[in-house]
Amino acid sequence: MGPLISNGIISQNTNFFIAFLIGIAFGFILEASGFSSSRKLAGVFYGYDTVVLKVFFTAALTGMLGLLFLSLFNWIDLDLVYINPTYLYSTIVGGMIMGAGFIMGGYCPGTSFCAASIGKIDGMFFIGGMFLGIFIFAEGYPLWEGFYKAKFMGIPTLSQVLGLKDGIVVLGMIIVAMGMFWVGEWAETKFPREEY
Repeated sequence: MGPLISNGIISQNTNFFIAFLIGIAFGFILEASGFSSSRKLAGVFYGYDTVVLKVFFTAALTGMLGLLFLSLFNWIDLDLVYINPTYLYSTIVGGMIMGAGFIMGGYCPGTSFCAASIGKIDGMFFIGGMFLGIFIFAEGYPLWEGFYKAKFMGIPTLSQVLGLKDGIVVLGMIIVAMGMFWVGEWAETKFPREEY
């Protein structure tokens, strides 16, 4: 909602209220879609249920297309969109830790809160483990600060890294998504599983 705030269209308090409503709607949709089930979420790694892959890839593509068209109509300045800075080594290791946790626990951070909110004990334990990991990282930060900040690459976008225009990158991602959706459908027929 940043552009609406900076242009004075809505206040900061209104922004927080809208974010609160969006958060409730997001949680409701996650639960209604079955994403509070660790078996459903882990299914993407075992090939028997690729709905998570399809939904989140579709969300990413929708965001990419939305930003692309908004920028083409000069309704948003992409230079003002915040991008997390890239520290290559810690990003790779953090991604491996997150992926391992996802496979073992069957949740990502958002879906674990969704599961815990409806009383699922495994979701609560997952959140506890997540907070334990955050505590260990924060308390031990001086020990691994050098590694955490190693190989700083700035804030590159995929189009900058590839040296291509934004529209070409979005088209490429749509083609990749179609391929992944096809592979997902193939995997679900190849590795079927009884209803869970």
